[in-house]
Amino acid sequence: MDSRGYEEINEPLHFVTPLRHSKKLSQLLPGPAEVYMKMENCQPSGSYKIRGVGRLARKMKEEGYQQLVSSSGGNAGVAAAIASRAFDIPCTVYVPESAQPVCIELMKDNGAQVKKQKDSLQEIITSFTCSIKQFYKPFQFSAAGNSTLMDELKIQLPSKPSTIVLSVGGGGLLLGVLQGLERHGWKDVPVVAMETYGAHCFNLSVKAKKMVALEKITSVAKCLGARTVAPHLLEALPQFNVISEVVTDAQAIKSCIKFADDERTLVEPGCGATLSAVYCGVLARLQNEGFLPQLTTGPVVVIVCGGNGVSLHLLQ
Repeated sequence: MDSRGYEEINEPLHFVTPLRHSKKLSQLLPGPAEVYMKMENCQPSGSYKIRGVGRLARKMKEEGYQQLVSSSGGNAGVAAAIASRAFDIPCTVYVPESAQPVCIELMKDNGAQVKKQKDSLQEIITSFTCSIKQFYKPFQFSAAGNSTLMDELKIQLPSKPSTIVLSVGGGGLLLGVLQGLERHGWKDVPVVAMETYGAHCFNLSVKAKKMVALEKITSVAKCLGARTVAPHLLEALPQFNVISEVVTDAQAIKSCIKFADDERTLVEPGCGATLSAVYCGVLARLQNEGFLPQLTTGPVVVIVCGGNGVSLHLLQ
């Protein structure tokens, strides 16, 4: 981790991640299309989460706050620990009992105090926000931070994308991508938003045309395990072309394993939901049904969001 003092850290905590062309994935689409992978798994936190959390930690340091408190079952907590360490702010992460041990160890390794709770994350948030001076809703910063991903794609891509594929949990990544699309004049680019059954609050909300909360998360894709999506996400949808799709846990896991074979990269089932759009024929079906333009009109961008809560043993 960066050992410089806060005053010396002028650049963001996140990296400009590689954009890799995938011959294997390209061959699976009609045309074939040209698939490019935005490798957010290469971030120092193992996922894109550091983009938004790093921005929040910087603001806290500048405003003189003495502690960062986070609630997370995994990747956001790891990002909070890393960002807090960079800015020398004590960090406490509340995690549910279902949190992956590997994520907990990463939080501790980066100096965070980890507290396990039996309650759901929403109940944890309600309990600790009553006793702190200022509570920042994560979507205030995650969307703006995540939109920097699109700034990078604007430079890295050979041309305007034909489609962007990503996973949806709470919606911070999707909101950030939408902000970036608007900033760069790409609002007409379709975004295929993938979820797994049992963590598909976005899909249910889109169908109901209102916010729908899941009673509980039953999917193995715990990193997608938000019971509701970001409050402003549904309001933004009419301005964009967002297509919601859902796959099974089995499809997501199978896609993770196939991706490990094809690209020598291990990712969480939540990211496997994104990969399922290619491996399980979702994009090809959407094109055939007329919901997507010809995928050969521009690069297809697959956001490999990454994730820490994965191992070969867990995928098996």
